[in-house]
Amino acid sequence: QAQLVESGGGLVQAGGSLRLSCAASGITFSNLAIAWYRQAPGKQREVVASISRGGTIEYADSVKGRFTISRDNAKNTGYLQMNSLKLEDTAVYYCNTWDVSGTFWGQGTQVTVSS
Repeated sequence: QAQLVESGGGLVQAGGSLRLSCAASGITFSNLAIAWYRQAPGKQREVVASISRGGTIEYADSVKGRFTISRDNAKNTGYLQMNSLKLEDTAVYYCNTWDVSGTFWGQGTQVTVSS
C-alpha cells in the first residue's frame, strides 16, 4: 500500500522560507511524477508545482521564482522549497503521485504565513 507523508509545514513570517518534504513508502518515486498541491480555506485545491519522471518541472504562475520542487530518488522523497513566502501562500500543502494502480495523496501539512 502506497503512503505519502508530508512534513515541514509551520508558521512563518512573510518573506520567510520553509522546506516541505514528502516521504514515500510502498511506491518508488524514481518511476513516477510528483506534484505539490495546496488548498486554502474556502478555495479549491490547486497545483503548485510538479516534476515528471524525467525531471521536467512546471510551476504555477503564482509561485514561479519563489518555489523550487525537487526529488531525491535515493531517499524516495520529494521536496518543495518555498522562499519569499506571502500571506496568500497560506494553505494546506499536499504531496501527490500516481501510477497504474491509482492516485495517492499525503495527509497534508499546514503552512501559515503571518504579517
